[in-house]
Amino acid sequence: MPGCPFCEIAAGALPAHVVHADDVAVAFLDARPVFKGHVLVVPRTHVETLTDLPVEAVGPFFTRVRALARAVEDGLAAAGTFVAMNNKVSQSVPHLHAHIVPRNRKDGLRGFFWPRVKYEDDTEAATYAKRIRETLEATP
Repeated sequence: MPGCPFCEIAAGALPAHVVHADDVAVAFLDARPVFKGHVLVVPRTHVETLTDLPVEAVGPFFTRVRALARAVEDGLAAAGTFVAMNNKVSQSVPHLHAHIVPRNRKDGLRGFFWPRVKYEDDTEAATYAKRIRETLEATP
């Protein structure tokens, strides 16, 4: 996709610290990492969000994400990783990408990056669950 920096990195037209590249995905260091070793994994084919990724591509893409999470953890002697993905909101580049951030205890990162809320009661929670479940069941 012309003008997409992640497509340009995948094509080798923009420089990046690439840690993996194959026909499915390209992974490279985030230029503005949460912690050093923060990797972005992008599908080689331009899609903007997870729901745009063809069903047959989901497994292969997440196989790469899984392998890279292990590589970040083992290669950096991290206690774990934080794996995240934004879709549209807070997505700084409109090309699907998974963040893999190395984590260690007491590293300063606290929970999620957004405030938490509570449901008013179980009835409200059940209503939200029902709306999502019914939508999922109606989606082919």
